[in-house]
Amino acid sequence: MEVAILTVGDEVLAGDTANTNATWLAGRLTEAGATVARILTVPDDRRLITETIRRWAETFDAVIVTGGLGGTHDDVTADAIADAFDRELVVDESVREDVIATVAAYRDENPDVMEAHDVEIDVDAWAALPAGSRALLNPEGLCPGCVLENVYAFPGVPDEMKALFERVAAEFDGDVLSATLYTPQPEGSMIDALAGVRDRFDVSVGSYPSTEERNRLKLTATDPDDLDRAVSWLRGRIEVVPRE
Repeated sequence: MEVAILTVGDEVLAGDTANTNATWLAGRLTEAGATVARILTVPDDRRLITETIRRWAETFDAVIVTGGLGGTHDDVTADAIADAFDRELVVDESVREDVIATVAAYRDENPDVMEAHDVEIDVDAWAALPAGSRALLNPEGLCPGCVLENVYAFPGVPDEMKALFERVAAEFDGDVLSATLYTPQPEGSMIDALAGVRDRFDVSVGSYPSTEERNRLKLTATDPDDLDRAVSWLRGRIEVVPRE
């Protein structure tokens, strides 16, 4: 299963917010055996988001979009997803009720904040999702996510994104397996060994140098026997140490 991750947000491009969502999602997807084929960050540009989603939805098995959901002026992701599939934004009653309940709970817990800032929530703006999408109610925040065909949209707040991903995690799988080895050897001393394991086995090898004395080698394959044989062969030709 090939998955593409699209992160939306001017603040990410400006360096104001670290893109931890993409890193976390990539790790979870890889653990599930899926292949992360693309990771891209774009600004809060409705047309650009629409074009990217439309193209990627036809290219990859699934597209995950994080950020840009909500009811503020720069939250354009829901509109863009609707545009990509020629849909309208609609408000489902169950989603509206969930948003109302979330606002009420926050108001009860923070009455001084709500009163001091005269906070008024446009419930429909927060609850609107593309017509025909499957709503993902948000247990950690105000904004729902959704699934439309093979596009999954989550809020950008990390705790909310993670909570909604867990609701659909079983929908992402694949047959990619991996093994990681650690070695104190310099990368340059392993050129022949790394070339040899690629030539002999149906595996890909990533070499990741570190300044902490242990370099990391990641072997990836779809056949568990190939992976086991490649790991064994490589262990016989480089120095392997435990991870600390």
